[in-house]
Amino acid sequence: MNHLPNTPVLEDGVWLPFTAMRGFTEAPMIFDRAEGMHYVTPEGHRVLDMMAGLWCVNAGHAHPRITAAIREAAGKLDFVSSFRMSHPGAFAFARRLLDAVPGMARAFFSNSGSEAVDTALKIARGYHRARGDAARTKFIGRAKSYHGVGFGGLSVGGIARHKRDFGPLLADVFHMPLPHDPAQRFLRDRPPAGDHWLAGLDDILAVQDPSTVAAIIVEPVTGSGGVYPPPIGYLEALRARCDRHGILLIFDEVITGFGRLGACTAAEALGVWPDIMTLAKGLTNGAVPMGATLVDGRVFDAYMQGPAGAPELMHGYTYSAHPLACAAGMAALDAYQQEGMFEASARIAQPFAAALLALQGAPHVIDVRHCGLLAAVELEPREGAPGARGAAVADACFTDGVLVRAAGDTMVLSPPLVVTEAQVAQTVEAMARALATIG
Repeated sequence: MNHLPNTPVLEDGVWLPFTAMRGFTEAPMIFDRAEGMHYVTPEGHRVLDMMAGLWCVNAGHAHPRITAAIREAAGKLDFVSSFRMSHPGAFAFARRLLDAVPGMARAFFSNSGSEAVDTALKIARGYHRARGDAARTKFIGRAKSYHGVGFGGLSVGGIARHKRDFGPLLADVFHMPLPHDPAQRFLRDRPPAGDHWLAGLDDILAVQDPSTVAAIIVEPVTGSGGVYPPPIGYLEALRARCDRHGILLIFDEVITGFGRLGACTAAEALGVWPDIMTLAKGLTNGAVPMGATLVDGRVFDAYMQGPAGAPELMHGYTYSAHPLACAAGMAALDAYQQEGMFEASARIAQPFAAALLALQGAPHVIDVRHCGLLAAVELEPREGAPGARGAAVADACFTDGVLVRAAGDTMVLSPPLVVTEAQVAQTVEAMARALATIG
């Protein structure tokens, strides 16, 4: 690493997630405040945040509406359990959220995207059991997908390195191929339609028997795995197969939710609706941890057929619908909707893509993929050192005042929805300089 020096007192007790701890100790990256589009280090170095924190700070950092809402909520109701009790904010936020996501009937709140996914998987199995179809227990995920770090999400996820140390995972989980042709590079639009994209799913269903499958879970746009947009017609065909075979379709919109594709959800932007949807990250603008699992009326109603006095869903979290999280979520929705952020995202998506596609021909760049305000610049790995070039480019950009994320040798970008064309240009210039000087 070659980060700007900053010297906090590093506590031995902290174990950071997805972090090489020994390398971090040698070259820590520390921020002590943030505002708008920027992080600021203890030394005052301003860094343009082109990752929206971690795909989540869609309205920009320290948004005054959200900050004020959290402060007010903290002074009024610090906590109340959601087990057989609740608070007005939970119902108000659920209603606002469901109004913003047509087709969904109920919201189950959790604390993260990982929990939202595990909740969705449990709800899917329980739905079939409640309908007297308990043989439906299998799940189908997709290669390169990321669905969090719970055992359920790891099982249906499609990134091998995340699973390696923690098996065995859930049984009866299968993975269809990523709909991506490596020969199709630097595309200006989504990949073209084709019947072949779902051939792998058809093979799984032919072998496993569709009547034993509970749900198929996909990210509408693959995010952490490298930003792979869905081919034209792919999601529609997936929806049709689920309908044909009585399989629930789960969209993991933890990343794509709240403006990333120029609408509240990717389902709305792409015109395909799931039976269950998971949300997190932009749900509260990253200000308070929260996840949500949305279900349509058919799924909810299936649970409501048993004895009226017994809990229908034996599942939940201590901090479900936490008052501060609900306040942050309401304020985030206000910011997105009243300040036109979804529309701003839609307007800048094309200039954002065009600027990044201009890196075609730059040293080491082998592909640029994009969808809305999600993008990936894929680099040729160094021989015998995968990930080294990506890390070096990310470090050089940080020194140059721009934060991008290296996922191996793929540079991933997901800026806040309020990013400007000038800031996009600054980012591309920093990346170009890094690529020109790093071997």
